[in-house]
Amino acid sequence: MTRVGQQRRFDITKRILDLVGASVVLVVTAPIQLLVAGAVAAKLGRPILFKQERPGLNGQIFLLRKFRTMKTVSLAGGLVTDDERLTRFGRILRSTSMDELPTLWNVMRGDMSVVGPRPLLVRYLSRYSPLENRRHEVRPGITGLAQVSGRNSLSWSRKFELDVEYVDHRSLALDAVIVLRTLKAVALREGVTSEGNAAMPEFEQGLQNASK
Repeated sequence: MTRVGQQRRFDITKRILDLVGASVVLVVTAPIQLLVAGAVAAKLGRPILFKQERPGLNGQIFLLRKFRTMKTVSLAGGLVTDDERLTRFGRILRSTSMDELPTLWNVMRGDMSVVGPRPLLVRYLSRYSPLENRRHEVRPGITGLAQVSGRNSLSWSRKFELDVEYVDHRSLALDAVIVLRTLKAVALREGVTSEGNAAMPEFEQGLQNASK
């Protein structure tokens, strides 16, 4: 079987495993999600879920769902930047990855996979080089090779290199390794934020190309 045929067969098998795995985790974590939802409502108010359009497989747009970790933007209250809006409670949700639990519904719907390149912002689509854009040849994931290799502590260029590496070498064995390394990273709370930022800084095409 050719490499392309192997990858297609893997993609079908992976979709089945995604459905089974997401279903099990959703059921097991249902009590935790109810508690987190209540805590988000109490500490951050409504809406409980953060929803945002993201590009998925072949760049098709879908609605990503996560638990909120930030306060609403308020010029009067001095809440503008991510660092200002991210609360201690929100940092805990992020560092334990509990904010990602609602994203399992995106896996169930077929928008995402458990493992794959992270779905980024829609406005980045026009900024990718042809090589970087290859990250959309597979479904985006809750976790991925870049996330277990440093997460937000990595530069954009390195993250994209790892994304394309995953696309070219995806397999059940690699997915298993990524899931195990994800559990370790979550337990140790590794790479949750980039230096000096609550999250990754904006991806700028000009700066990215200049760094290559």
